[in-house]
Amino acid sequence: MDYQKLASTIVEKVGGTGNITKVIHCATRLRLTLKDESKAQTEALKKTPGVLSVVIAGGQYQVVIGPDVPQVYQAVLALGNFDSAPKAADPAPDAHANQSKLSRILESIASIFQPIIPAITGAGLLKAFMALFVTLKILDSSTQTYTILNALADSAFYFLPILLGASAARSFKCNQFVAMALGGVLVYPSFANMISAAQSAGESVHYFGLPVTLASYSSSVVPILLGVWFMSVVEHFVQKISPKAIKFFSVPLASIFVAGSVTILVLGPIGTWVGNLIAAFFTLLNSMAGWAVPTLVGVLNPLLVMTGTHYGLIPIGINNLATMGFDTVVGPGMLTSNVAQGAAGLAVSLRTKNKDTKQLAASSGLTGLLGITEPVLYGINLKFIYPLIGAMVGGGVGGLYLGITGVGRYASGSPGLLVLPAYIGGDSMANFFNACIGTVIAIVVSFVVTFVLYSIWAKQGKLDPSETGNA
Repeated sequence: MDYQKLASTIVEKVGGTGNITKVIHCATRLRLTLKDESKAQTEALKKTPGVLSVVIAGGQYQVVIGPDVPQVYQAVLALGNFDSAPKAADPAPDAHANQSKLSRILESIASIFQPIIPAITGAGLLKAFMALFVTLKILDSSTQTYTILNALADSAFYFLPILLGASAARSFKCNQFVAMALGGVLVYPSFANMISAAQSAGESVHYFGLPVTLASYSSSVVPILLGVWFMSVVEHFVQKISPKAIKFFSVPLASIFVAGSVTILVLGPIGTWVGNLIAAFFTLLNSMAGWAVPTLVGVLNPLLVMTGTHYGLIPIGINNLATMGFDTVVGPGMLTSNVAQGAAGLAVSLRTKNKDTKQLAASSGLTGLLGITEPVLYGINLKFIYPLIGAMVGGGVGGLYLGITGVGRYASGSPGLLVLPAYIGGDSMANFFNACIGTVIAIVVSFVVTFVLYSIWAKQGKLDPSETGNA
């Protein structure tokens, strides 16, 4: 694939660099914020080689490319020099005029969490494989090698406030490095040790005579988001009132001191409480109807992916991992959904008589099994509908099994076959074995349903003759 050529075509067909105010990407989509979406040639872009589909959702113009999106993203950045664009280049006032509040919230969440997903995915998978190797007696947890590997695997989670601080700063439009420093405050060793020692001794900690809530912020999510939001308010206010001659040091000084103090005294404890409340809610939900959530996610996840709203679930999963150490809500349902979509694609590759469809279904189906579903979703399942139905049925049945058996993941990763080691944890291997069984159920059910539905669709004349060999 010629990334430069594809990037140039995309930029041209969305109205040129002047119509683009923001460029980010996720695992498979180039996500653009446009000043005027009416200037985009959407139908022409959908027919461009290398583009699987175009989705307009959450205030973003999403170009579905597949696994090659990072290279296309870099080419687009080079074309528009977006990396060095001034922060003042915000979207036009009417860019979000037609968005609902929910869409704006989901867009903000997505823009904050998307950049850190590669870091926590890589670290999560390394953590999972370490657990597997320890269980198989390949790796000794008492060795120095294990200690170093654990640092590699755990750092992204332990220092999550710093990663989120950097990402949130871009969303809230404030200084990224001051926001990272604010995240560093929450996990600063002497501060963390002081809090830990006070908890152990039953003592209190005071800051300028004010009581400090004894809370640990390593791996936390909500506190730093609240802190960076408040920091952006402080920064913008001081920018307005501070004389130009002293802005260079007055703005960052006020940001780190005021926002840091308020975060430690007020926002951090509130964020911890909110995070624990979210975790408690889903714990209660699981205790009352543990089968429901993974079942619904398993069924509906393809529809969420189509609209880009699946990113609204990611913070819930990360928060569960941070507060409880495992996640039974987001990961299991997405796992069965993704492998079910991949299996549906493979079923199509066996049934179809169209060589082009067969090749695309086989390659994208395999990619789906590994956790990247957009190629098979847009290239096959959504195009023919019957494999989408098969995938939703398989994802739901697999999710139901995982819900009934209470399966949870102990590390983050792109939901697919490669992330199964993330389900190793607890006092036995039962969680891992049940995760494998649920995955197999999702694959088999999806494959069989899709295989059968092909015949029904063909008999009803819903398929092109080239797909059935009757052309």
